[in-house]
Amino acid sequence: MINAIQESAIEEYISYLHNERETSYNTEISYERDLKKAADYFSENEICDFCLVTEVNLHSYLLYLEENHKSAATVSRSIASLRSFFQYLVRSRRIQKDPTENLKPPKVEKKAPEILTVDEVDRLLALPDRRTAKGMRDRAMLQLLYTTGMRVSELVHLKMGDVDLEFGYLTCSDHDRERRIPLEQGTRIIVEEYLDSARMELLKGKESEYLFCNCSGTPMSRQGFWKVLKSYASGAGIEKDITPHT
Repeated sequence: MINAIQESAIEEYISYLHNERETSYNTEISYERDLKKAADYFSENEICDFCLVTEVNLHSYLLYLEENHKSAATVSRSIASLRSFFQYLVRSRRIQKDPTENLKPPKVEKKAPEILTVDEVDRLLALPDRRTAKGMRDRAMLQLLYTTGMRVSELVHLKMGDVDLEFGYLTCSDHDRERRIPLEQGTRIIVEEYLDSARMELLKGKESEYLFCNCSGTPMSRQGFWKVLKSYASGAGIEKDITPHT
C-alpha cells in the first residue's frame, strides 16, 4: 500500500510536470497511475521511500509486471514513467544516482492499424437519424472527426467560439499551440443544421460554451462519444475493433 512519503513525492512530481513542463492532463494521469502502481509494489516489498529504490528493485518490478501478463507496451510505458520520475529526483537532488539508467524497454510488436473501407465509412456516416436532435449531433460529430482528422479530445472540447462557419474553419487549441482547420462545404452544412435545429433542444434550457453536449445538456465526454461510435459501428455491421482514431 502506498505510504505518505511516496504519495508526497509523486504529487510533487506531477505538480512539476504541470507547472514547469506544461504537460497535458492525460499525460499527468498516466504518469501518476504508473508511479502509484510501482509504489504499491515497493511498499509490499518493504521499500517505503523512492530514495531507497535500486536497479535490482526496478528489475524485480518489471519482472513482476511480465509475470502478471502485462503487455510489452504497458511495461515500456511504466519504464518511461519511472525513468522520467527518477531523473526528476536526481535534478532535485533527492538522489545522487538514477537507478533507471540501464533499464531497457521490451520490444513492442507494432500492429498494422485497422482501417475502414469506403463502404464502411459511408454506412457509418449515414446511420445517425437526422430526424432527432441526438442523431443530428452524432452526424455532425462523426462528420467533423472524419473530414478534419482532428483528435477526439479536440472534438469534445470544441467551443462555440472555435467554429467559424461564415469563413469555413475551426480552431483547435492545445496548451499554447493553436491550429486552424478548414471545413469543406458538406461538413459546414451538417454542423450548421445541428446548431440551428438540435443543440438548443439537447441543452434543455441550459447554457454552455461547448459545441457538443449530451442528452442531459452537459458537455460531451470522450467516453460518451466512444460509446456513441461503438453503437453506430455495431449498427452499421462493422466487426472491426473501431476506435475514434480508426
